[in-house]
Amino acid sequence: ISCWNLLQSLLSSMKQACEILTRDLEGGAARIPFETFSFLYSYLASIDGEISESETEAFLEGIKEQADKHYGLVLIRHF
Repeated sequence: ISCWNLLQSLLSSMKQACEILTRDLEGGAARIPFETFSFLYSYLASIDGEISESETEAFLEGIKEQADKHYGLVLIRHF
């Protein structure tokens, strides 16, 4: 929520969240599990108020397809 409040951009907030939550080394891909990404994105999208539930679901479906190719991990380049 702090990232979202500061950046006021959902995707920028998600990028920061990935960089904070990753177990990758500094400068790495900043991968996080899809489940974590999905939870955070869904929550932030719901409080944003401008993104519909169907848009959220469609976005996450696309991200999941990419994550499935990377052992269930979301990379920043996926979004």
